[in-house]
Amino acid sequence: MTNNDIFRRIRYTFDLKDSTIVDIFALANVSMTRAQVAAWLKKDEDDAFVTMKNKELAAFLNGFISFKRGKREGPPPAPEAQLNNNMVFQKLRIALNMKADDVLEVFELVGLPLSHHELSAFFRKPGHKNYRECKDQMLRNFLLGIQRQLRPNADIL
Repeated sequence: MTNNDIFRRIRYTFDLKDSTIVDIFALANVSMTRAQVAAWLKKDEDDAFVTMKNKELAAFLNGFISFKRGKREGPPPAPEAQLNNNMVFQKLRIALNMKADDVLEVFELVGLPLSHHELSAFFRKPGHKNYRECKDQMLRNFLLGIQRQLRPNADIL
């Protein structure tokens, strides 16, 4: 999945307006314009389409954590320059304040049952012997499950 795909799915799932997205970036101390947000949301074939960089998605996810859970004391964390699906998955889990059982329930909604051990492998450090890379399909199913949980009657993106 591209950063733009992830961004679009989060925007749709949580019904975020462009102005709200600009506010979410502000929570991460990143200045963003509605025009920049609109360019990321364009279809890939559109001439005005702009590819979202890892640092921009990381900043959005950091702001999204503050948006959903409240701003913490002190400066927000710096956005990571390198981002992978495991990190995106972890940031979404934190933003939504989900425990392991909550995440497993989301995967059940999309017909993908996981065990606690399989799930915890996604949140381990990359060098750990039980670390498991979160593939695009797994992240896509997690986002789809959240979408079904929050918007059961909405069309699937």
